[in-house]
Amino acid sequence: MAGLSIGIAGAGLLGRLLAWRLAHAGHRVTVFDPAPAPGPRFDGRQAAGFSAAGMLSPLAEREVSSARVAQLGWRSIGLWRSIVADLRARVGFAERGSLLLAHRSDRGTAQRLLSRLAPDAPGTVQPQALTPAALATLEPALLGPAHAWLLPQEACIDTVAAMCALQSESPGVAWAWGQTVRELVPGRVCVDGAQPHRFDWAIDVRGVAGQAPALVRGVRGETVWLRLQGHGLLRPVRLLHPRHRVYVVPRSADLLIVGASEIESADRSPVSLRSAVELMAAAHSIFPALDEARIERLDVNLRPALPDNEPASSIEPGLVRINGLFRHGWLLAPALVEDVLQATGLAAAQTPVAVAP
Repeated sequence: MAGLSIGIAGAGLLGRLLAWRLAHAGHRVTVFDPAPAPGPRFDGRQAAGFSAAGMLSPLAEREVSSARVAQLGWRSIGLWRSIVADLRARVGFAERGSLLLAHRSDRGTAQRLLSRLAPDAPGTVQPQALTPAALATLEPALLGPAHAWLLPQEACIDTVAAMCALQSESPGVAWAWGQTVRELVPGRVCVDGAQPHRFDWAIDVRGVAGQAPALVRGVRGETVWLRLQGHGLLRPVRLLHPRHRVYVVPRSADLLIVGASEIESADRSPVSLRSAVELMAAAHSIFPALDEARIERLDVNLRPALPDNEPASSIEPGLVRINGLFRHGWLLAPALVEDVLQATGLAAAQTPVAVAP
């Protein structure tokens, strides 16, 4: 069957994943984005997917999210496994679980957090307390935390490699860079300075720019990218900290990303001295080898959030909108995309339907 014509506003994670999926289903896809080129810029205004550390942590995120988010997350881990296997490019993806660590003074806080980490899907398990010897066996480079728990079945993904591969391996997709979408209506994508483009379906995944400010807000995320040859860390680590849930994520054998999960601010200015010092000091308190690491970059970006911090998808004939992934973009995107494709019938190619002028 002949595929449909589909216009996508936004070339972030959702836009690239939709384009890749729809192109392989036989549809004709055009993606519009104001970015000048597909690659990362690390300037605070690129697609937020490039800035993310790539933790896929449905269990850990139950501290602040709903059972629905966790269930979507467990589904997405399986979907990412299949997606990465289908990509020709090498994209780092590991399912070794993650670690939750606490210093002795923070044990009470850790116990309160752990009490909220209920498994929400068949086959998922509770956090497993680790002795110091067990932690040393799993992660010899970690020193200092008095308490540790393994969160099994969680995963992580190389976000930059995945973003690049999804874009470059979407067959036949037309990428309209430097194009700012002004408005979407059913079957139409309206771009600044041009006549409306007609499609069978229009899809809005512009994130912070996609809806009225009263509905969506930007949540600031800050990260420090550290270069340390042979660092030895194998899985993501979260440290309970008086101000933040500081995480350390191994991106490669010599690259680590340190960050805090969220800051309620729409500020896109560079990372502050206070944030950088707090993040690196907290990470160093459990990972002493970081004193020899080199700072590769300080990055900041905004994640789109709706008032309830839950993702939302809306579908009407000829128009789809997905937004509000909050800090869970990589955790939720594959499952949300599959749900929309199934609901619209776009999971497979269809015969075009005439759109009224």
